[in-house]
Order: sequence, then structure tokens, then C-alpha cells
Amino acid sequence: MVYTPKILAFAGSARRGSYNKMLVNNAAAGAKADGAKVTLVDLRGFPMPLYDADLEAADGIPASALEFKKLMASNDGFLIASPEYNGFFPPLLKNVIDWASRRVDDEPAYNGFEGKVAAIMAASPGALGGLRALAHLRTLLANMRVMVLPDQKGVPNASNAFDDQGVLTDVRTREAVERMGARLAQTLMKLHG
Repeated sequence: MVYTPKILAFAGSARRGSYNKMLVNNAAAGAKADGAKVTLVDLRGFPMPLYDADLEAADGIPASALEFKKLMASNDGFLIASPEYNGFFPPLLKNVIDWASRRVDDEPAYNGFEGKVAAIMAASPGALGGLRALAHLRTLLANMRVMVLPDQKGVPNASNAFDDQGVLTDVRTREAVERMGARLAQTLMKLHG
């Protein structure tokens, strides 16, 4: 039986016209072309309160967090595109990861994270393309026992980087982003195939 990598792809942005949603779609195309099954999700569909241990103790883990946690656990790898807010990834992304990291009953720590592989990227209107945020995101994911691929991509001047269909207009940039998705699929095949 041939192994098919399963990849969860999402952007750390809820904005409708998010450059990072467009970016992760471009990477997902590369992963799909290399044989992966990609599940693209919008974090807007998983509303969660700001993580609060008192709230968790009183009400438990929100249903949307449990649903996202289940998605993470059922996939082998992650494609994550993150905006950069003042040099860091946004609170939305941190909050989703915080809720998804909460243990349910006697499950192991970092269930849904440990043993997974991620490719990270960013798009930003700024000149650095979100690269400062990716350094912090890489550290967070490594702390969660996720293997983050060494290659990453920052797309600067994002307001002019995509066409009306959300495709990267610069061919070299588009190919580099698609290669990231393909490389994630290939890495998962080597690890699990």
C-alpha cells in the first residue's frame, strides 16, 4: 500500500483578504502536486477565547479547539503561513497553538504536535517579508516537538505579490513556495513511506 502524506495547511490570520492565506494556498499546490492530501483550513472557522486556565478549569477546552486539535493529530505535517505583527507571529496563531496543546484526559503531552513536520512561511507588506516572525514561530514549534524544515520563505511587498486569484505573480517566488510544499510531502514520505 502506498503511503499518502496528510498535511494540514493554515495561515495565522483571520482576515478575508489575507496574504498569508494566499501564500499557504500556493504552498499547498506544491504539496498536492507531489502526492500529498492537503486539508486547507481557515482559522476564522475555529473561534476560541484567549487561553485562560481558569476558563479551561470551569468550562473545559472549547469545542472549536478540540476540533482543531483533532485535525492536527490526524495529519502528519503542517504548512503554516504567518503574518508578522511588530516582529512576531500574531496572537491568533499563538492562541490556537496554546489551546491545541492542552491535554485531554490521559493523552500524552504534545499530542498532535510531537513527531509532526512543518514548513513555515510568511508574507508581509514590509521589506523583510515576515522573516522576523518566522524565527519565533520556529522556536515555538520546536518547543512543541515539531520538526521544522530548515527552508523557509518570506514574501516581502505582499500587497503587490499576488494576482486576483491569489497566485504569486513572480515565477521564481511561486516556484520556491510550491517547492516548500513539495519538500514537506517528500520529507513525510521518507519518514513514513
